Amino acid sequence: MSRLGKTPIALPKGVEVKGSKDGSVHVKGPKGTVQLQLPAGILFKIEDQMIIVERDEVIEPDNALYGLYWSLLRNCIIGVSEGFEKKLTLIGVGYRAAVAGDKLDLQLGFSHPTAVEIPKSLQVAVEKGTVITVKGIDKHTVGQFAATVRAMKPPEPYKGKGIRYENEFVRKKEGKAAKAAAK
Repeated sequence: MSRLGKTPIALPKGVEVKGSKDGSVHVKGPKGTVQLQLPAGILFKIEDQMIIVERDEVIEPDNALYGLYWSLLRNCIIGVSEGFEKKLTLIGVGYRAAVAGDKLDLQLGFSHPTAVEIPKSLQVAVEKGTVITVKGIDKHTVGQFAATVRAMKPPEPYKGKGIRYENEFVRKKEGKAAKAAAK
């Protein structure tokens, strides 16, 4: 049984959680509304501003699903109350980004312009032309969009140029000239 799944989830002020008969959970808060579909055998109850996720003893779902849906429900609550944010940094000469309507325009040294469609549920901002901030209420959507942008030009190991997460460390390799000089 999941250790985290047994712990209750605190409900912040201004967040409402409602369940329906078909197993879907609607979480509403100051930043928006999120819906989560629980599988058969996973139940929840609200007691004293705490949500307790339980397993149905008749259906008996997997232990892995118990912990997973506890975490997904917790992420929904955090998303509608605080939101999620990822920052990306562009490192390289001439690398820059700009938001144009519903697209993120990236200049990454390619011979062609690179534009990425921004999902409707996300807010994307560019600071100083090289720092991209992705905000939203769904952790999966925020992370997936940030990963898609990073995949356009991941950091390379020789000079470190490319798109990286805010605090990501890129281990650099020695070049051929450094190895030849050492002999």
